[in-house]
Amino acid sequence: MTISKTVKLHLALAVSSILVLGSLLFAAPVQAKTVSTPVTAHKTVKVDGLDIFYREAGSRKNPTILLLHGFPTSSQMFRNLIPALADKFHLVAPDYPGFGNSSMPSADQFNYTFDNLAAVIGRFTEMLKLNRYSLYVMDYGAPVGYRLAVQHPERVQSLIVQNGNAYEEGLRKFWKPFRAYWKNRTVKNAKALRGFLNIKATKWQWTHGTRNSNAINPDTWTVDQYFQDRPGNKEIQLQLFYDYGSNPARYPKWQACFRQYQPPTLIVWGKNDLIFPAEGALPYKRDLKNIEFHLLDTGHFALEEDGDLISRLIRRFLNKNIG
Repeated sequence: MTISKTVKLHLALAVSSILVLGSLLFAAPVQAKTVSTPVTAHKTVKVDGLDIFYREAGSRKNPTILLLHGFPTSSQMFRNLIPALADKFHLVAPDYPGFGNSSMPSADQFNYTFDNLAAVIGRFTEMLKLNRYSLYVMDYGAPVGYRLAVQHPERVQSLIVQNGNAYEEGLRKFWKPFRAYWKNRTVKNAKALRGFLNIKATKWQWTHGTRNSNAINPDTWTVDQYFQDRPGNKEIQLQLFYDYGSNPARYPKWQACFRQYQPPTLIVWGKNDLIFPAEGALPYKRDLKNIEFHLLDTGHFALEEDGDLISRLIRRFLNKNIG
C-alpha cells in the first residue's frame, strides 16, 4: 500500500514541528538584559550624641553632591533627584537635628540655631570623609551650607542654588511677621508665626506657584506635617524662626566668599515662590562670574514639578565644571 503525497506532506510538517518545539524546550534559557537602577541607602550616624539620618547613593569614586534641605521638609525633598543622578555622582542628603528622621532633642536640650545646625552638619561631613563636594542649598540649606562654605571654602567645588537666599533683596513682604519676631520675641509675635506650622501652611508651601498643583504628591506635605506635629517640634521651629534673624547680618560675609573664591554656580530657582522670590536669585549675578542662571515656572519646591529638568541641568553643569 502506498502513502499519498498529501499524507507524506502532513507527516513531514508534523515531524518538523516536533523538532522545533523540542529545540525550544531544551535550549539554554535566554538571559534578559537588566537595567541597574541606583539604590538609595538610608543610614544613620552618631554626631555629638545625635542620630543624624541621611540618604546616600552612588559611588564614592564619583564627584560628591551634598544636598541640604529646606523648611518644613527633610532629605525626603531629594528622594527623586538622588537616583536620577546616582549613576555618575555620589549624593549625600542629611536631615538636620529636629527634622525628618534625625534626633529631635527638645528646645531645652539643644540650642536650635543655624550656627549649631551648621556645626552638626559640618562634623557629619567630616565623619563621612566628604572632603570635596558640590553644595546643593535650598531654603534653610542656604544658611547652613554657606556657613560651611565660609569655614571651608576649599571643600566646595561648586554651588547649586534652588530658592536659597543670601541677599537682602530676597526678604520681601512674606518676612514682615518674622522681622517683627526678630525685633521683639513676644508671645504675641510668636503666635502670629504658629500659623506657618499647620497642615494648611505646609501644603501651601508645596503647591503654591506650581503650574499644576494636582501633580504634587500629597505624601510630601503629609510626611512633613507628621514630623512637625511631634510633641515639642513647634517650639523647635519657633526657635529657628527667631534665629533666622541672625542670617541677614551674615549676608555680606557670604557674598564676600562668593567674590573671593568664585565657585561655579548653577541657579535653578522657582520664580513663583513668595517665600524666596526671584528678586533673591538675581543678585547672585553680581558676585559670581561663572554662573548658569535658570528661573523656572514653578514654586518653592521646584524639584516637584521640574525635577527631571533640574537633574539634567545639574548633570550638564557638573560635567562641564568639575569633570
